[in-house]
Amino acid sequence: MKAFNFPNQTSFYSGKVRDVYGISDKHLVMIASDRISAFDVILPHPIPFKGQVLNQIAAYMLNACKDICPNWLLSTPAPNVSFGLRCVPFKIELVVRGTLTGHAWRTYQSGKRMLCGAKLPEGLKEHDFFPTPIITPSTKADQGHDEDISPNEIIANGLATAEEWEMLSKYALQLFERGKAIAEKQGLILADTKYEFGKIGHVIYLMDEIHTPDSSRYFIKEGFDERQASGLPQKQLSKEFVREWLIQNNFMGKEGQQVPEMSSSWINEISGRYIELYEKVIGEKFVPEPLTDEEVEERVCKGFNGLMV
Repeated sequence: MKAFNFPNQTSFYSGKVRDVYGISDKHLVMIASDRISAFDVILPHPIPFKGQVLNQIAAYMLNACKDICPNWLLSTPAPNVSFGLRCVPFKIELVVRGTLTGHAWRTYQSGKRMLCGAKLPEGLKEHDFFPTPIITPSTKADQGHDEDISPNEIIANGLATAEEWEMLSKYALQLFERGKAIAEKQGLILADTKYEFGKIGHVIYLMDEIHTPDSSRYFIKEGFDERQASGLPQKQLSKEFVREWLIQNNFMGKEGQQVPEMSSSWINEISGRYIELYEKVIGEKFVPEPLTDEEVEERVCKGFNGLMV
């Protein structure tokens, strides 16, 4: 995917997955690419239709949660493009965890019982539910790895005031409850997810994507309790299976490690898993809409010609 040059463009940032274009000082065009990242490393092969999947799930979820807090999204001019308000971001991610899974489980396995200032109860198994969801924040690194951080450290380092943190954590927990309710209707369990926030003036806005397979982990609800009681692996819908494949092939993003070769069949399987998650979360059939770069550019410019001022 090429870098575009939109009317009144003032900035460009290429992230791990998304390319973000500043339009004047008030708006953003965010293009979800087919890139895939794990352990803060962009893997060498794009995943077909991943950008469309992420963008359309994020738009669906942002619209479903807009009564909880303001969010940045104004519209989606193309399947993989969102247009919205430009916010000053908090340099943190709020990871909300309902179960002992992924990074939390790896921390627990190592013998630690504190994660980002949150206490982890004794006697849990992998994927067990916490008594109540916990928030485990991380720094939002411009380069390199995100780092775990506690609420006290966030406030002490000036990443948010105490009042802002109280509001951010309140929003995050409310959004997680809404995400869980949406998932449950589709026979899924929202195990964990992340949220990013920013400000316009003194108003806090929800930013970026929410409840997508890149930012969240879902379990299949049917049979969950039985599998948990029997110690069987849980059926997941997330990109954790990509991380597990990398770990099995001795890659965790550490210096000197090489990304394993990705076969065409493996790339297609990843694409199929993303499409499966879309259909299960949204409850609708996924309709691929491949667009050329020229078609994307035309739609963005046509759809927002009156707003890009």
